[in-house]
Amino acid sequence: MGDRRGQRAPQVKNKSAAEIQITAEQIIREAQERQEEEIQPPKQKITDKEELDEYRLRKRKEFEDQIRRQRGLITNWLKYAAWEDSQGEMERARNVYERALDVEYRNVTIWLKYAEMEMKHKNVNLARNLWDRAVTLLPRVSQFWYKYIYMEDILGNYANARQIFERWMEWQPDEQAWNSYVKFEMRQRRGGARAVGLPTSNPTVKTWVRWARFEEKLGEVARSREVYEKAIDYLGDLANDELLFIAFAEFEERAREYDRARAIYKYALDHIPKARADDLYRMFITFEKQHGQRSDIEDVIVGKRRFQYEEELKTNTHNYDIWFDYVRLEEINSPAERVRDIYERAIANVPPAADKRFWRRYIYLWINYALYEELQANDAGRAREVYKQLLRIIPHQSFSFSKAWTMAAQFEIRQLDLAGARSVLGHGIGMAPKEKVFKFYIQLELQLGNVDRCRRLYEAYVERHPDKCSAWTSYAELERQLGEVERARAIYDLAVEQPLLDMPEVLWKAYIDFEIEQEEAERTELLYRRLLERTKHVKVWISYAQFLATIAGRADDARTTYEDAYKYLKNAGLKEERVLLVQSWKQFEEQAADEKGLARVNALLPKRIKKRRPIKTDDGTAAGWEEYYDYIFPDEQAALPNLRILQKAHQWKAAESSS
Repeated sequence: MGDRRGQRAPQVKNKSAAEIQITAEQIIREAQERQEEEIQPPKQKITDKEELDEYRLRKRKEFEDQIRRQRGLITNWLKYAAWEDSQGEMERARNVYERALDVEYRNVTIWLKYAEMEMKHKNVNLARNLWDRAVTLLPRVSQFWYKYIYMEDILGNYANARQIFERWMEWQPDEQAWNSYVKFEMRQRRGGARAVGLPTSNPTVKTWVRWARFEEKLGEVARSREVYEKAIDYLGDLANDELLFIAFAEFEERAREYDRARAIYKYALDHIPKARADDLYRMFITFEKQHGQRSDIEDVIVGKRRFQYEEELKTNTHNYDIWFDYVRLEEINSPAERVRDIYERAIANVPPAADKRFWRRYIYLWINYALYEELQANDAGRAREVYKQLLRIIPHQSFSFSKAWTMAAQFEIRQLDLAGARSVLGHGIGMAPKEKVFKFYIQLELQLGNVDRCRRLYEAYVERHPDKCSAWTSYAELERQLGEVERARAIYDLAVEQPLLDMPEVLWKAYIDFEIEQEEAERTELLYRRLLERTKHVKVWISYAQFLATIAGRADDARTTYEDAYKYLKNAGLKEERVLLVQSWKQFEEQAADEKGLARVNALLPKRIKKRRPIKTDDGTAAGWEEYYDYIFPDEQAALPNLRILQKAHQWKAAESSS
């Protein structure tokens, strides 16, 4: 055993495919071909009564043995009874069925097979007794009743069939049973069908509708209408079903009573919940398209949309988008009173919190309301009152809306009430000094030519918003346009001395451009120097140098400015800013056509190299590497050895590629 375990498994020397391939299909085919033929038992022919009795005895013994082993298996009983029936032994077959019923009388199949056997042999009374026993023991099995009634109907015993129906109806069966009873009576052409159709025992909408259609089919239009009316009264709350009203309206439409049908549709739409009236709306629209005018169709569509909006507003009254759609619908299709009612309902839903986010959409409801009163209702008094209420309801201590003040002022201007517009804007500046209100008020006075008012407004503007550079520049620009240079200069001087500005670069640029426009070179140069005391940004250096270059005879001063800027940026270690400066310096030397200066600038041009640096996340963990460009300036002595190595590498690579 130890030697065998130590031996290696034999290896296959020839791994090529075998010459004869065996497939699964071949294996299955060979198995079928070699399978032995099934031995069929010999056919027996019964020639005399003794052999027949022996055969029957043997089969009965087999059936009895099966029943004895599996007494509850109904299939064995049914096979046994069917075999006895095939042998013509009716009494024995009945005996088997009765024994089976003793075991399981609730089995429907036993009763059906038993009764069908009696009916097949035309034993009507026996079959009738069987059906009677079945419906007595199992009255909730509709199949027994249907079979029983069908047998009597085929035999022509209509009185018995009607009696069976009556017995069945006492058990309060389903709707289909009542329908079958009605159809039976209609086939007999009896007035009893009307009595059967009375839905007092089965009070559903479908039953009432079926009764009404039955009367209509008989040509009793008045009776049919009366049935529909009784259904609405009898069912009460259950009558609010679109099926009943659709059937009623279609009946009136078939009777060519279009006004009645329209009234039924409208009544139904007023009483049925809108969520359950989709089919009703669709049928009403179809009806109006066929029998109504364009205005009637539009009324139906508007009514449907109106009900949808009302349902949505029940869930959330602060959904202002729904209110916008609602009032827009009413503005197009409704009189002014209804539109005002919708607007009043909408603006009554004040946002629950004093947060400007919640008020943005709400404010536009007021604005649209005012515009409607002014432009569509032509009621300026109401529009003015809406604006007043709007300005009164806004919590100006927390926030305000420039749109509200400017829209109210524009309304007064359209009403040719300039004093009213000034009053609105004055209150706006006093309660909520917002920039847009100032700008609108100033633009209004400027269009009217009231310069003194504009100055007073600008003074209030810069007093309330001293950090807004746009206010200072607009004020100074006004004075410049008026030719008041000293006033404009004083405003600029006051502006640049402010401790806090939102965009100081814009203000300084406007001041410098102003002095350049006035051809005040000394003042402009002084401004640049003052600005350089505040910031050493590369753009300020470049702009200063470019300004000096435009002055005749100041090229050396411009060059000196470039040199000073280069030294500062070099000491500060700002490489990218130095690149911008050198590029601007090079353009200056090219325009000056100074070869010596251009050569000097070219000597300062940096080399751009690609480097890699690690990336770290916020928590300090390594996240890989990234490539970036760095600049090596020739005047950086510490970087010269590395630069020489890089140059040697480029030369070697060029030599390799050429070889």
